[in-house]
Amino acid sequence: MVFHCLQHVPFEGPVLLESWAQQSGFAVKRSHLYKGDSFPEIESVDFLGILGGPMNVYEDKKYPWLKKEKKFIEKILKTKKKVIGVCLGAQLLAVVLGSRVFQNTYKEIGWFPVALDPAAKPLPILSGIPASFLAFHWHGDTFDLPKQAKHLLRSHACFEQGFLYHNHVLGLQCHLEISRPSVTSLVKNCKADLGGGPFVQGPGLLLNPAGKFLKLKRIFNQWMDNFYNI
Repeated sequence: MVFHCLQHVPFEGPVLLESWAQQSGFAVKRSHLYKGDSFPEIESVDFLGILGGPMNVYEDKKYPWLKKEKKFIEKILKTKKKVIGVCLGAQLLAVVLGSRVFQNTYKEIGWFPVALDPAAKPLPILSGIPASFLAFHWHGDTFDLPKQAKHLLRSHACFEQGFLYHNHVLGLQCHLEISRPSVTSLVKNCKADLGGGPFVQGPGLLLNPAGKFLKLKRIFNQWMDNFYNI
């Protein structure tokens, strides 16, 4: 079985997605789109991960591979294979599913609580997931909920933090897959984003304490187990 990741920048890798996939028996492969890598043959992919990145889904002229990526995602969604999109990946899924992606009222960067949608709590994908918990965020855009998708969670700054589409497509605006080293890499490469704003934290808050990462890892692994098994 192959878990294939579409990676958009060198400093945003699969992190906990990769470790979960390996522990679940998948071989992990990547297409580094920013390097010009080709997309995999759809038949070779059992589970697709679409990672984050600082670009916007509507910047096709600046990043020509975005247009090709949307077409690839559209094709793989038709196979009903499992697909997870994180941050930019969730926005790409939303666009392919016919929704609008646009600038959010607030830029959201840091550790902020997310709450499960009460209507979604009985869903199997949320089994064992706390009603609210601290998640990591790094985004300026948001999206409309795709038609036929189920809204899963929200934060104070951003209503659309996650959706489930027909049990085989999961979009997460927030980051549950991160680690302390991966956030360190984000801070190093995207420090220009850390300007003012009511939902933007500084490097000190982003990286400490380490216990936040451990708690989020447990939630992420439970979430992935649930998603894989529904």
